[in-house]
Amino acid sequence: MSNPDSLKIDLKSLADGVTTFGFQLDDSYFDALDGAEVKRGNINVSVDVNRTSERFYELNFTLDGTVVVPCDRCLDDMDQPIETEGNLVVKLGEEYSEDDDVVTVDENEGILDTAWIIYEFIALAIPIKHVHAPGKCNRAMIDLMDEYSATRSGDGDGDKPVDPRWSALEKIKNNIKD
Repeated sequence: MSNPDSLKIDLKSLADGVTTFGFQLDDSYFDALDGAEVKRGNINVSVDVNRTSERFYELNFTLDGTVVVPCDRCLDDMDQPIETEGNLVVKLGEEYSEDDDVVTVDENEGILDTAWIIYEFIALAIPIKHVHAPGKCNRAMIDLMDEYSATRSGDGDGDKPVDPRWSALEKIKNNIKD
């Protein structure tokens, strides 16, 4: 999928009941959106659109795949699995707007662009902390972190912190290694 325009849904053309759309998102999708969180990935998207009335639609999104994000520990790229679902209520109205859980689409146009909505579901599914599995981090980067850590002192005593104020940071660093 190289064009986010293919993620536009013509709501007015849908019949009553449920209509299902399927999309395959790849690196070109993430390049075209130029989001800050994710630059690469491969995600399968299923969107069930339930036309509940002439003006209201319920959309159920199911996303499954992987995205590439930097490891918080070593900064190398890592695959982050994504498996999430999201719901959205859309209504036809006078002009486009987004309120809490309802998106209003201009009824003259009747087109809902789901490209950014899907991206937001992906970004929200990424855990706050993303690190490689134990032992998979870039060894050279881990060695550099150890070399420049606060526990190194000028007198060769590696067990004594240079400044006691760094002890809290040393605890955090040790928790990250585990």
